[in-house]
Amino acid sequence: MTEPFVIRGGTVVDGSGAPGRIADVVIENGRIQAIGDDLTTGGAAVVDAAGKVVAPGFIDIKTHSDWTLPLMPLSESKVRQGVTTEVIGHCGYSCAPALPGKADALKQYLSPSAPWLDFVETDFADYVRTYPATSVNRVMLVGHNTLRLMTMGMEDRPPEPHELAEMTSLLEEALAAGALGMSSGLFTAPGSYAEGEELVALGRVLRRRGARYFTHLRDESDTVFDSVEESIEFAQQTGVHVQIVHIKLSGMDNWGAAERLLDRLEEARRGGAQIDCDQYPYEAASNPLRNLFPSWLQEGGIDAMLDRLGSADVRARARAEVDAGGLNNFGRIPSWDAVRISISPDRPQYAGRTVEDIAAEQGSDPFEAALDYLVADRGQTRVLVSSISEDDIRTLIASPSVMVGSDGNAVAPYGTTGQGKPHPRFYGTFARILGRYVREFGLIPIETAIHKMTGASARALGISGRGLLHEGFAADVTVFDPETVAETATYRHPHSYAQGVERVWVNGVPVFAEGEHTGATPGTVLGRA
Repeated sequence: MTEPFVIRGGTVVDGSGAPGRIADVVIENGRIQAIGDDLTTGGAAVVDAAGKVVAPGFIDIKTHSDWTLPLMPLSESKVRQGVTTEVIGHCGYSCAPALPGKADALKQYLSPSAPWLDFVETDFADYVRTYPATSVNRVMLVGHNTLRLMTMGMEDRPPEPHELAEMTSLLEEALAAGALGMSSGLFTAPGSYAEGEELVALGRVLRRRGARYFTHLRDESDTVFDSVEESIEFAQQTGVHVQIVHIKLSGMDNWGAAERLLDRLEEARRGGAQIDCDQYPYEAASNPLRNLFPSWLQEGGIDAMLDRLGSADVRARARAEVDAGGLNNFGRIPSWDAVRISISPDRPQYAGRTVEDIAAEQGSDPFEAALDYLVADRGQTRVLVSSISEDDIRTLIASPSVMVGSDGNAVAPYGTTGQGKPHPRFYGTFARILGRYVREFGLIPIETAIHKMTGASARALGISGRGLLHEGFAADVTVFDPETVAETATYRHPHSYAQGVERVWVNGVPVFAEGEHTGATPGTVLGRA
């Protein structure tokens, strides 16, 4: 039981897309009790929100914070943007299940993204049960790549019937344990080795359980429309809701087609497919360096890849494929100056530098320098790739149907996660939308932006009682100054908190107030309705 309090006199933008209005919000016992004019509750505490926007807490529908929350449970980079819920386990990557004898394989597989995490043998139920208390709510997904890795390793072939049965069993266990659905990463091994029949078979499990499917498309560059069609067909064949995550048109040859992409998704919806998408508002993407090259390099695992890269013929074959079609999943880029080292566990001195720059220093060819770097850091390096058009970003932002997801981790400038040069989206995604695209450019009204971050995301996730400021709903609330909210993180200096967010409550408990995190960890796991 918590004492009631009133958020007084702010502009309430309720997350539905409706215009804001001056009103009071009464919160008690973790719930919104009332919204109206001049509300009083006896001697309740009052929070003055005059001149500020009062909105639902932002839902970061696409994150990889499962790689950092065990170390940074306060989720500071997200809370300070007004985020109250994070969806974790995306792109086919989840930290569970880890079957007996295979925890090290999962650790090695996820090393470019979570080199600091320890992995232990666990089923999904124990993973959920032992997860540390966090400041944000968590929506947990189980990754198809992880299921395949646990069942088949890194083999490029269809599963045998008993292997598909094992993947199905692992998926069933994760869904029973509280996973909202399954994610896939069809752009990289071993997810890229899966054909449609395998995915549809797992999709039938999702359908039976009332769960959802979140996919990183098989390709976001030259065959992006084919990949979108694959997702539409999955939705049509299974009846499962599909979320295409961080939708984009990557590579110079594909810029300018965002409107066509949105039209195709709308056509699919009119045809009965349950399909949505989200984006992050930046020109650079982030991925393990090894994923920029043809996926056959990774068949058999990291050691096999490193052995292959000792062959001049293998390198020549990889170069020929990149020269012909651009980087895997990223397409054609202007030069290797568009690829910047982000996190490099064994070579931290290179964080923030581009491959072109490193190659020039070494007097070597940039393609060879990239492969040499891959070998030197044993495939652990993560990079930023500038491959997206600002015009396409704005087209997607202008669409009310495209939600907002950071694709970033919960981090802080201190501790383990303060290392390297991560993507500034970790710190700035939501503030960037509100500051740059709403206030500065006037691209969309503030109520549309907030809807894309809250009510629309809650609907896409199928989560009840969240995402809106309505009576009876959970009190996930953020208060921000619309005149000052902005990102401060940059590619050169990414470890910098957003500004303009003044207060954040999660389940009615203050987690951020007066410029400081309160240290509270009231987040909970949000499951299927």
